[in-house]
Amino acid sequence: MIIGGFQRFSLLDYPGHLAAIVFTQGCNFRCPYCHNPELVDPQRYGTQIPVAEVLEFLKGRKGKLGAVCITGGEPTLQRGLVDFLQEIRKLGYLIKLDTNGSNPKVLRQLSQLNLVDYWAMDLKGPLHLYPLLCRSEIDRQNIQESMEILRQSGSEYEFRTTFFETLLTWEDIDQVRVLLKPGDRFFLQQCRYEKTLDNLKPAPPAIAQEDGCLHLVEHPSCQSLLDWAGKHQVNIGIRSL
Repeated sequence: MIIGGFQRFSLLDYPGHLAAIVFTQGCNFRCPYCHNPELVDPQRYGTQIPVAEVLEFLKGRKGKLGAVCITGGEPTLQRGLVDFLQEIRKLGYLIKLDTNGSNPKVLRQLSQLNLVDYWAMDLKGPLHLYPLLCRSEIDRQNIQESMEILRQSGSEYEFRTTFFETLLTWEDIDQVRVLLKPGDRFFLQQCRYEKTLDNLKPAPPAIAQEDGCLHLVEHPSCQSLLDWAGKHQVNIGIRSL
């Protein structure tokens, strides 16, 4: 288990719970807008944090923290992931796992072992755009298989897409919704440009502007998406900056 970062407290990452965040090092995607480049690009890797140090901290925060979020990078690449989650489970914490959905075999194992209470899976865009968006070859069927594993896991889950306007259009977002089913929870989130893998700059805002930020929810196409969700029993949220 290679841990590249550790945040001791967060009020935002696990809905309704104070959580610690474990950042795993390494990813099989190279999304240009990734905001954790130090976990993805080997040339930017920092000092690894010992697993024992993280577990010791969590032991001392039992009753004060409610959950642990595992993110990355891509956590399912870690050989020691199952053992690590089992140790966290023994401490009584809820567990949230972030994933890009490329490794359904591991997700199924975690589901069968009941090691995840909340899943968050990125949908990078329409399946045919994955090679462009992720700059990685992937079996696109793995994405759909992972989605079904989350749906059938019995745990809470969400899917989410980052609106990276340089490569994605609203027509592409319309194609993403084809992947969604009644009962799904889906978040469309605004791209953050403070720190990205490719040092990107935001495109000029097309509609509303405040401090240079486009408010997704004000875009007519976003309103159309929300209308569609209401008719198809899909729970959609918008995460703007």
